[in-house]
Amino acid sequence: MVSSSAEIRVLTTVEVQQLVSWAAEEGWNPGTADAVAFQAADPQGFIGCFVDGCLAAGIAAISYDGFGFIGLYICHPDFRGQGLGRQVWDAGMAHLGAVVLGLDGVVEQQENYGCMGFVPHYRTFRWSVKEAKPIDAPRQTIASGGPGRLSEIAAFHRGFFPAPRTAFLRQWLDVPRHALVSETETGIDGYAIMRPCVQGYKIGPIFAVSETVALGLLDACLDKLQGRSVHIDVPEYQQAFSARLAACGFEQGFMTARMYRGAPPAIEEEGVFAITTLELG
Repeated sequence: MVSSSAEIRVLTTVEVQQLVSWAAEEGWNPGTADAVAFQAADPQGFIGCFVDGCLAAGIAAISYDGFGFIGLYICHPDFRGQGLGRQVWDAGMAHLGAVVLGLDGVVEQQENYGCMGFVPHYRTFRWSVKEAKPIDAPRQTIASGGPGRLSEIAAFHRGFFPAPRTAFLRQWLDVPRHALVSETETGIDGYAIMRPCVQGYKIGPIFAVSETVALGLLDACLDKLQGRSVHIDVPEYQQAFSARLAACGFEQGFMTARMYRGAPPAIEEEGVFAITTLELG
């Protein structure tokens, strides 16, 4: 039965945080301070379906420049089976318009997304370790990469993502997250971000010009996170990088599929060693 009395509207920051908390309840392990950074990407892109003033379903439909990304598509268990999820989905699609869309679909929803025109591009696996320790990889110069380096990090980031997203990165580079950059005399050749999550820490993204640089950044991150549980979402095609994780005690778990509606964007995929976030791409 489809509810006809539902209200569809943009979420407030507090409501975005509520949607993120639902993701935690689903076992997705979001960051403890994700809501503000997520909302900065597209303040109008977080949409909720309300019944009698209560948030029943939500979605992140993030509009970048000529590209859109879907995440946090959740209907609360108390409201499932009433067509509310479809209402919020339709509102998200209306917000995004006719652009190429991406999402990271959990196994249970991939068939549904296929019916909506999304085609699998690659799988992503979550690699986790209970007690992190350095991996003894060679490093180039590693430096802190906070908001003061926004412009150069944003320019580097652009090669690995289909559209600019400076507003999001301005938040993503700030506390409680911590960014590291690998650099040479000619500039940045890789960067990584660590963020505290409901369970342990996630590292993402790791964007780098080579596997050697990526491993150096990983080593530097794990050095800072020694003894903590760490999770990294790695594209399946990064087989050598994944094998190194396995050799260092990481275990493969949670799987999603990067899916696109429309032609997959032209980015430097070979340099994506860990995605930024399943929720926003």
